[in-house]
Amino acid sequence: MKEKLKKLIDVAAGRIPADVVIKNCRIVNVFTGEISDGTIAFCEGHIAGIGDYEGQKEFDAEGRYAVPGFIDSHIHIESSYVRPEEIGRLLVPHGTSTIVADPHEIVNVCGIKGLDYMMEAAKRTALDIKYMLPSCVPAAPFEDAGAVIGAAEMEEPILREGILGLGEFMNFPGVINAADSDLEKIIIAKKAGKPIDGHVPGISGKELNAYASTGILTDHECSTVQEMKERLERGMYVLMRQGSACHNLRTLLKGLTPENSRRCLLCSDDRQPRTILHEGHLDNHLRICIDEGVDPVTAIRMATLNAAECYGLKDRGAIAPGYRADVVLLDDLKDFHVSRVWIGGELTAEEGRYLPEIEFYDTSSVKGSVVLKDFSAEKFKMHLKSNVINAIGILPGGVVTEKLAEKIELDKNGEFVRNPEVDLVKVAVVERHHGTGKAACGFLKGYGIKKGAIAVSVAHDSHNIIVVGISDEEMEFAVNSLARQEGGIVLVKEGKVIESMPLPIAGLMSEESGEWVEKKLTDIHEKAASELGISGEVEPVMTLCFMSLPVIPELKLTARGLFDVTSFSFIPVEHE
Repeated sequence: MKEKLKKLIDVAAGRIPADVVIKNCRIVNVFTGEISDGTIAFCEGHIAGIGDYEGQKEFDAEGRYAVPGFIDSHIHIESSYVRPEEIGRLLVPHGTSTIVADPHEIVNVCGIKGLDYMMEAAKRTALDIKYMLPSCVPAAPFEDAGAVIGAAEMEEPILREGILGLGEFMNFPGVINAADSDLEKIIIAKKAGKPIDGHVPGISGKELNAYASTGILTDHECSTVQEMKERLERGMYVLMRQGSACHNLRTLLKGLTPENSRRCLLCSDDRQPRTILHEGHLDNHLRICIDEGVDPVTAIRMATLNAAECYGLKDRGAIAPGYRADVVLLDDLKDFHVSRVWIGGELTAEEGRYLPEIEFYDTSSVKGSVVLKDFSAEKFKMHLKSNVINAIGILPGGVVTEKLAEKIELDKNGEFVRNPEVDLVKVAVVERHHGTGKAACGFLKGYGIKKGAIAVSVAHDSHNIIVVGISDEEMEFAVNSLARQEGGIVLVKEGKVIESMPLPIAGLMSEESGEWVEKKLTDIHEKAASELGISGEVEPVMTLCFMSLPVIPELKLTARGLFDVTSFSFIPVEHE
């Protein structure tokens, strides 16, 4: 270490040539907000200096802008449906050098062995993946996940070098009400001196004070400027989200000011390959910022230095001596076209191409996760006594739902009789981890399905099977077809599979490329509309994936029944 430090100093002082220099840059300084012409010198993966340097390897930036590598402050790799090695290949050409990833999807399915897999796989990509230890496995105490992780199980992994902090604390009622089990988890992170991510949609006033008083640092669930303002006032960082399902960035940018911008970060949360391949990653967030009138350096700061400071990543987020040599060359500060990307001093992407060779880590430890027992169409029988029911109402453009009271027709056995003229269908969640045989049914309005059924094993956050269809028989066939392909997504019509995407890694991720996933999702979306009649205003897969997440309002369905998020309690399907 001493020799490396001496070499770094010698390069910085100009006594010896740098390993690499990037000449003719317009360097964006996120500390001062200034842009200056110069050369950047690299030594042993770090920036030795900016100014006038010579190097063993030299690149001519030809007047392009040099900015720090982008940092996504909150993302779930599993929601991209590809492995960590593949997400690196997809994101790095867009200028991303670091992501703060919360693997609570795979940990909910596979427990700590899922975390172990993700950490090992992360070593095989140039992208620097920092993990947050999932805090809510399951997301709430009334779910049926594949694993249960309490404070005792967190003591070892929270201290791992690759674990940055504690992941989003979704069980906000538990925190607000000072539940012992939740406080114990928070204390584990505090003792380790590591940050805690938040998740607190719709909460304000004294309840927000109670949540923030624990030291929980961030929230990525703001959907209004008022929510953003309340969190900033309480010292929290706001992670402005622009994902495949949730598009909050433009709204929140209306609340951005020169005074509060340093507490604002950019994040994806969930971003599918089709979004990455067609729109980009944080480079797309930056384009939106400029389109909304944000100063370019302020926008870049939110994608770099702000995120680094929030999470205590003191070695990155800026182009300055001693910082990691994570540098992105941009053609301009409007379209943010990425020309080249260096991570740790290594050229890793050039004009959209990821340069390193990829070697994938073995996936056998996280396969075979779909376990069904005692399952048949009988699980979908409801035996209702009232024809007025509580229905989950889909609100286009996000994952928040509304609680609706709807009239339905029943047969003599109290079973739902679907009216093809009414956009109301049956939805079910089937436990798939331990073969318990649990299943619960409800009703979904606004999804638009007119034929067949869709089943998915990606159902946040416990990832049981969620299925929606026009009949019990079609739904049963979809679930069994999904089990045969070890999870993923399946579309069925008239007793036949018309499209599918197997996700054998924990029922969450593919072993194929991002382009393959993008093609499959495109085909699934097209057939969902053309063959099954799903509304064009509804994202058919991502929307369905969130219908069982009982920490996002207003009404959701788990394998145990219909859950009212506003009262945080199970309610009957029949409206009272």
